[in-house]
Amino acid sequence: MKSTPSPRKATAKKATASKQAAGKKPKPSTAKKATAAKKATPAKKATPAKKATAAKKAKPATPATPAKSAKPATPAKPALKIPQPESRLSLVRRARRINRELAEVYPYAHPELDFENPFELLVATVLSAQTTDLRVNQTTPRLFAAYPTPEDLAAANPEEVEELIRPTGFFRAKTKSIMGLAAALRDRHGGEVPGRLEDLVKLPGVGRKTANVVLGNAFGVPGITVDTHFGRLVRRWKWTDSEDPEKIEALICDIFPKSDWTMLSHRIIFHGRRICHARKPACGACPIAHLCPAYGEGETDPEKARKLLKYEKGGLPGQRLKPPPDYPGEAAPPLAAG
Repeated sequence: MKSTPSPRKATAKKATASKQAAGKKPKPSTAKKATAAKKATPAKKATPAKKATAAKKAKPATPATPAKSAKPATPAKPALKIPQPESRLSLVRRARRINRELAEVYPYAHPELDFENPFELLVATVLSAQTTDLRVNQTTPRLFAAYPTPEDLAAANPEEVEELIRPTGFFRAKTKSIMGLAAALRDRHGGEVPGRLEDLVKLPGVGRKTANVVLGNAFGVPGITVDTHFGRLVRRWKWTDSEDPEKIEALICDIFPKSDWTMLSHRIIFHGRRICHARKPACGACPIAHLCPAYGEGETDPEKARKLLKYEKGGLPGQRLKPPPDYPGEAAPPLAAG
């Protein structure tokens, strides 16, 4: 008979079997256990310093508030080119080139006062102060018809002379001047107009400008005529910045040869009256704009500028009732028709 195992032995065998079965599974390594433990361990709470750093990083950036006075940015302007001072040689060359080009534009330039002799030119020039040559030319025919010589004018009735020259303005002062110079010509120069500057400037109402007009156009003696047009243009062209007529005359005489003085004066005065006006020069129609440092002071649009041209350049009558034969424009109308 087989003996029945006791309950204590059976229990011991089961325990042994369990241990053997459990021993068959590989044991995890110490490193793996540590890694698993780290994964399983919940993240530690951030310290206050770390919390602040994290908050800064996490906080969305707020847009900068524009300054109240800030204006839209404007594009930077190109740097201005500061012109270097013009050398004396450069100025002389540019001035003479302007004269040459004006000679091509105004080959017919001439004195714009009607006259038949030095006495008529002298009187007409004195009368042209503060008025136009046109108005003088419209006035002198009756004056010279009544008083053709210095002797006649010196012996005239002042009131009658005043009435004849009234259209020229300042007629009382001008009457005194022309009657005074007529008496001086009669008494000092035998009724003849002297051909020297020093004698002319001693006559009543006669200054350097008037003397140079008479010398250059009645006697062929070169001279610079510095009238308002001449002075304005030479300043615009930067030949000089002087306002004094005598200083301007001396400076310009030093730039040009003596043989050019009289015609230079006519050309500049012609240009000032026709194109380079005082208030609104016609820059867009100017033939010497490329030589002018003041280009742009006036109208630069060619079409608009052409509408500003005067006398023959604008298709209008000139200032002389009896212009020279080579003048391309029309004769001015007499006073009654003006």
